[in-house]
Amino acid sequence: MNSKIKQNLLFIIGPIITAFGISVFYLPNKVVSGGVSGLSTILYHLAKIPPGLSFAVINIIFLLLSLKFLGKAFVFKTLIGAASISLFVQIFSYLPPMTNNIILATIFGSLLYGFGIGLTFLSGGSTGGTDILGRLLQHFFPHFKIGKLLLIVDALVIVSSLIVFRQIDLALWGIVALFLSTFSVDWLIQKLNISKLAFVVTEKGHEVSQFLISTSPRGVTIFDVIGAYTLEKKTMLMCALKDNETPEFQRKILDIDAEAFIIFSESQQIVGNGFHVYR
Repeated sequence: MNSKIKQNLLFIIGPIITAFGISVFYLPNKVVSGGVSGLSTILYHLAKIPPGLSFAVINIIFLLLSLKFLGKAFVFKTLIGAASISLFVQIFSYLPPMTNNIILATIFGSLLYGFGIGLTFLSGGSTGGTDILGRLLQHFFPHFKIGKLLLIVDALVIVSSLIVFRQIDLALWGIVALFLSTFSVDWLIQKLNISKLAFVVTEKGHEVSQFLISTSPRGVTIFDVIGAYTLEKKTMLMCALKDNETPEFQRKILDIDAEAFIIFSESQQIVGNGFHVYR
């Protein structure tokens, strides 16, 4: 699938998943895990302000703050993402709650919320709100993970819920939801950053490398090696791959040299030559 189409799909699906988790799990059960969803939940129960409206107003404020540091392109995509999530939160708010069990609402709501936020980040956009504050903080502190920065910002919203609702249980469940959604965001982004390093020891190094180069978007690095046991000269190929490319890579190698020795090693992050770092 074309990368541009994939990004656009993620940008559409992310806000929908996030809005669903908020409307049918968070809102009816007063689960405040931080972010604009938490502020909207507080305002909804405190002043009966429609969640879609509060999402829109808060997002406009944060968008104005982000215009200078994050650029017009990011703000434009965020504006669309924020509008989408505001719309879908309002639409899904008319659905009945999926559950009235606070435990189930916390677990499933936070996982959906985090997964949707993560997909939106991967598309290069944002659902707005405190996600924008997270991006702003990451602009000044680039070595911090986005999930951890959101954790700091969202903790303040949970404190606000404790002041408004005066229920320690709800605040504690909000903390649980916050950690689960943070984990969900970081897990998704880390999972997509994980790649494979393939090391292939073969007697047909030139033939294998030429075939790989002609049939794959990945490059190949060639080393001359000597087997310690046999003292025979062989060729070792090194190639960086995405995880889903390894089965086809292995098949191609063994079709040419059934005796090839292949090692796959997991890499946490690869930069350059077609590999994008998700943050």
